[in-house]
Amino acid sequence: MEQYKKDFIEFMVRSKVLTFGDFVTKSGRHTPFFVNTGGYSSGRQMDMLGRYYAEAISQNLRDGFDVLFGPAYKGIPLAAAASIALSAHYSRDVSFCFNRKEVKDHGEGGVMVGHKIGAGDRVVIIEDVVTAGTSVRESVGLIKGASPEASVVGLVVSVDRMERGQGNVNALEELSEEFGFEAFSIVNLNEVMGYLHNRVIDGVVALDDAAAERISAYRREFGCR
Repeated sequence: MEQYKKDFIEFMVRSKVLTFGDFVTKSGRHTPFFVNTGGYSSGRQMDMLGRYYAEAISQNLRDGFDVLFGPAYKGIPLAAAASIALSAHYSRDVSFCFNRKEVKDHGEGGVMVGHKIGAGDRVVIIEDVVTAGTSVRESVGLIKGASPEASVVGLVVSVDRMERGQGNVNALEELSEEFGFEAFSIVNLNEVMGYLHNRVIDGVVALDDAAAERISAYRREFGCR
């Protein structure tokens, strides 16, 4: 596993963004682990997070994109941070945009903010995690609603939970096949578990045997086949 992936896993733990317990996902599944990118709250954290996203994007997409789209609300700072990091560290000045939850009926109006998506734009969706893919499908609809001639060429998430989507395959793989774009993550659950299991970080075991077993049981129920 590449060093930046190991660093990112420890970064999530130290930022208290990757936690273990009892949570409910947007899709309604009860899960023993949770990735909450809303927990990043400092300039240094956002600088580092942007670099990790930029590294994953540069490894997987190279030059085949023009715009980063961050779905409201958590995706907004992710897209901005990744755009800044691509400019600062990869010499790629990439536009970004995001949506409003409510349509604005004054001023410039509309639901989109930032770069105005147009014909020929190649858009990458920036998400925190994907469980069943509901929010990604909403994002594709928003992008196509802004410009039917734009294309979604990629989806990047911080952690691939490695769960099945609406069928029996990995949700990211399912979305990739459905929409014809590249779908990838900074790290996946196998990498997280393999690296964290019984590892001591700042004097604490991040993922002990009991937590690992709860995740394994969850994966037996919801994991991709």
